[in-house]
Amino acid sequence: MSRRAQFLEVLGIPTEWVPRRTAPGLPAAEAVAEVAVTQVLAEELAPIPAVTEFAEPPVAVAETAARPVPVALVPESAPSDREAAIAAMSWAELEAAVSGCTACGLCETRTNTVFGVGDREADWMLVGEAPGENEDKQGEPFVGQAGKLLDNMLASLGLARGRNVFIANVLKCRPPGNRNPEPQEVAECEPHLRRQIALIRPKVIVVLGRFAAQSLLRTTTPIGKLRGTVHTYEGIPVVVTYHPAYLLRTLTDKVRAWEDLCLAREVYDRAGART
Repeated sequence: MSRRAQFLEVLGIPTEWVPRRTAPGLPAAEAVAEVAVTQVLAEELAPIPAVTEFAEPPVAVAETAARPVPVALVPESAPSDREAAIAAMSWAELEAAVSGCTACGLCETRTNTVFGVGDREADWMLVGEAPGENEDKQGEPFVGQAGKLLDNMLASLGLARGRNVFIANVLKCRPPGNRNPEPQEVAECEPHLRRQIALIRPKVIVVLGRFAAQSLLRTTTPIGKLRGTVHTYEGIPVVVTYHPAYLLRTLTDKVRAWEDLCLAREVYDRAGART
């Protein structure tokens, strides 16, 4: 079985549909059997209940482009004393700082902080948006149905939680009602993520979801335009893909997520395995 077929199988896509040959001038979009793809994926995911994890609201693409998520675009300046202190922390100090953080109002509504989970010497790092309801209760990122899909995505890369991958979020506390984080909340929490990345020094970062991508890359560019390109963060290659909870609602985009994972694998293969 080819690697492409293995990726599709793990992501739950038993049949791959490809464009038909068309006459010159016929739009390619009309030649793709997307109806059949939708039917295959809908049959597979029909029993899945409504998702409660933090995720992007199901808005139209045009609306997303016209109404970008607020991003904490902080101008380049000397770091504050707090940021400098976080940038020098060990893992134990950082975890304690996150657990007791009161830098923004989210500390008043959280049940647990969600520090992150996985291999702290990993080649791969996955960055999501913020904890959802289940994550807030359990103190671990990506649980529930979205977490199960993420585990399948990891398996397609030969990874698993705790094995050569670390999973974290931009925010360590759940925004009430799973609303989008405020710029001030991102600004206060971002130093924790920056320190996690600096401690791990992964070979590749996979960013999950529009908000996480826009926050980490400091841009308002829609996710559709961020996908398919290798970005960088502090010299580390970054690949953008969809949030797993979004993929549970938008079935045909699982194929595009597979393409993103292929790109991430290629980036990692070029970097070489860490020794």
